[in-house]
Amino acid sequence: MTSLENLIAQAKSWQAQDPDPETRAELDALIAEGNEAGLADRFGSRLGFGTAGLRGELGAGPNRMNRVLVAQAAVGIARYLKANFDDPSCVIGFDARKNSDIFAKDSAEILTGLGVRAYLYDSLVATPMVAFAVRELGCSAGVMVTASHNPPADNGYKVFDHTGSQIIPPMDALIAKEIAKFADQELVSELSRSDDYSAVPANISIDYLQGVSGLLNRHSDRKPIKIVYSAMHGVGSEFIEKIFELSGMDPLIQVAAQQVPDGSFPTVAFPNPEEPGAMDLSMAEAKASNADLVMANDPDADRLCVAYRDSVGNYVQLTGDELGLVLAEELAGRAKRAAAKGSLACSIVSSSAIGKVAEHYGLGFSQTLTGFKWVGRVPNLIFGYEEALGYCVDSKRVKDKDGLSAALVVADIASTLATQGYTIGDQLEKLSERYGYFATGQISFRVKDLTIIEKLMARLRANPLKELAGVQLAVTDFLEGWGEFPGTDAIQFDLADGRRVIVRPSGTEPKLKCYLQAIGDTRERSQILLAELREAMAKVLD
Repeated sequence: MTSLENLIAQAKSWQAQDPDPETRAELDALIAEGNEAGLADRFGSRLGFGTAGLRGELGAGPNRMNRVLVAQAAVGIARYLKANFDDPSCVIGFDARKNSDIFAKDSAEILTGLGVRAYLYDSLVATPMVAFAVRELGCSAGVMVTASHNPPADNGYKVFDHTGSQIIPPMDALIAKEIAKFADQELVSELSRSDDYSAVPANISIDYLQGVSGLLNRHSDRKPIKIVYSAMHGVGSEFIEKIFELSGMDPLIQVAAQQVPDGSFPTVAFPNPEEPGAMDLSMAEAKASNADLVMANDPDADRLCVAYRDSVGNYVQLTGDELGLVLAEELAGRAKRAAAKGSLACSIVSSSAIGKVAEHYGLGFSQTLTGFKWVGRVPNLIFGYEEALGYCVDSKRVKDKDGLSAALVVADIASTLATQGYTIGDQLEKLSERYGYFATGQISFRVKDLTIIEKLMARLRANPLKELAGVQLAVTDFLEGWGEFPGTDAIQFDLADGRRVIVRPSGTEPKLKCYLQAIGDTRERSQILLAELREAMAKVLD
């Protein structure tokens, strides 16, 4: 059998168990064309199931997101839960991306058919609402069908464990083993399905929204401010409006063109607030409305981007690290006033500035590996964040990043500062004077061939750097594990002058990311040190 004949045989076998006419037709066309490259791209490998669940481009075959792949994942989860829980249960939610509702319903039917109690949201929800529901319903697991801020052609499958945190080893590997076993030996078309699942009770969403609205600092004086908000064509609009209404805050000024959920994301090439151009409509609306603050969620509303209007009327977009510092100060201050004990936390790729905040307020501080699967698990977490716009401000309810609750706290901070004539930018400057000027940045590049990233990481390990920007350094390789954490593909360079670089492949996108940090006694000095570091590291990666 030739290579093409083998691929055609695999495609026809896949078609036979695929209930989706669109992906069956996709394979029909590839087979009729004899398109070996197209078939090899879909059947030459498989989307891996890991701590980020599944995420990839929609389409046919095991290397795409589709109903067969999702059904196989649902079986793997069901069999893992049945082996580890006496009364296994799972809550399932979905966002507005193409096929999210279908993947969610398929999952509910398969889980129920295999003897797992399933709860399915009957309408669009934000990712943090699923994390909340896991704990409120006492479920063994949760599934959110979303690709978060990925390109429009993608979808994904995020899994939470019984704590409401994203899954970690060995749970991910055990589920992956069950998925592989089923995919090798059984067919999706022969699964027993059941529609005897339950709807998520309405009070769960109500309790979440009311709980978030209670995060407003009731002891603060605040001045009404104009806030522009964008849902980035995602699910956030309805929920953020209700939260602000329940809290008594003034209504938000919505970016109308991005308010309605739409999985085609018609006004943005890339629905990630960090990407160039994604915030353009929000900024234009802010200027037209003379707004004080701009806030945007990503499509599944677990991330938050913020910009403020400065003294000359320009809108300044905060980095994830800058907003992390502002939120850390607010929540540490609240904890001190309440005489509460606990910790601030961030991932290794985030600014270490909040360690200074923790020290100032007599709180604990933890750094974790990348991903909220680790940040959200820090005991007695008061505040945790990642530089990629992820913030956990209320771990008692949601042990994951939550862009909705973070938005209310940011609005609270900004309106309280406004009573004194200050902005979030003024607060950031005050905090930098107190804790030091931490400058952070990134070098990242997207690839089509993942072997490029693999070769680069191998080169950095085979020939470790001894100096960077003319400064000696120490190397930490996280591949074999780090403290209590398992191994991960990341390398850290600590320069003798306090600067830091971390290089790692992205866990959710085909990207290599390089995280930079410099500390100076003035903002200008820290930026100079960061620029030198960026230039030196760019040459290393070239």
